[in-house]
Amino acid sequence: MRSPAAWMRGVRRPEAFHGHGVRRGFFEGWYVKLVSADRSQRWAVIPGVFRGLAGDGGERDEAFVQVLDGLTGRSWYHRYDVDDFEASAHGFHVRVGGNHFSPRGVTLDLPQLRGHVEFPDAFTPWPVTLREPGIMGWYGLVPFMECFHGIVSFGHGLAGTLEVEGRAVSFDDGRGYIEKDWGRAFPAGYVWMASNHVDATTGDDTDASLIASVAIIPWVGRSFRGSIIGFRHGGRLHKWTTYNRSREHALAIDDTHVRWSVSGPDGLLHLEAERVRGGLLHAPLREAMHQRVEETMDAQIVFRHVDHDGRVRLEGVADCAGLEVFGDTERLLAL
Repeated sequence: MRSPAAWMRGVRRPEAFHGHGVRRGFFEGWYVKLVSADRSQRWAVIPGVFRGLAGDGGERDEAFVQVLDGLTGRSWYHRYDVDDFEASAHGFHVRVGGNHFSPRGVTLDLPQLRGHVEFPDAFTPWPVTLREPGIMGWYGLVPFMECFHGIVSFGHGLAGTLEVEGRAVSFDDGRGYIEKDWGRAFPAGYVWMASNHVDATTGDDTDASLIASVAIIPWVGRSFRGSIIGFRHGGRLHKWTTYNRSREHALAIDDTHVRWSVSGPDGLLHLEAERVRGGLLHAPLREAMHQRVEETMDAQIVFRHVDHDGRVRLEGVADCAGLEVFGDTERLLAL
């Protein structure tokens, strides 16, 4: 069990490790996205740790680094002993075997990716305040939440070269993104999408970044549909969330698209994401890590943000988008 002081430190530092002192029923992982300047290389590298439930004798405990080739959909899951995992409770510093991750960059020693990529820019995280400690708002203060989420960096530059399956590839002037999850297990059903490659037809913000998710949230013997959207552009973060009383006008999921329309304090937002086939990633259930979540980094999200006066603030297409549609979506839509 974590002490109250450790819990509050974790609330204030979503990017840091939350699992010190937790031995059973816990996972934590960081999603590190690397995209080259010409967008021809799109990789997600996910370091993390999983600890099984009490009674399994630690047999299911493992550290890992997952790799997703965002263009081809190929994916790999590299297992490590838990002792090969180290992470700081005070910031974004993670080591899994010979792979290191920090605000200064990543060093990778994997069959698919080897080398060092620097992060020359300072991170821009989702703001942490006393009332809203990060992307989850006041829900981030609730200890019994099944899964917690954090945005480590909406976007930052890249510099350096990686050996991509033995071939030298430059990531100079590329773009990165980092988010993370921790808790007991992933939601039973959810949609997640994210992109910081925005091509605007109305408005002009090349540094814009979009993160949107909707999920089944267990809550005191029942469940509700919780949603979080953050669209950073025009020098500020625009938010549509359950905790700021934003309202969904439509949410539709079919075999080819996710269509979502919401309104809130920051106006009206329409999203339409195209579903394309991706790679299979391992996701944490309560019992073990399971290969069952299909994710792409090749989706496109058509968006339109309109303010309360009817003016189009930003409109266009978000490219190189990550997209996951997972689990019991029928129940998700019915809530």
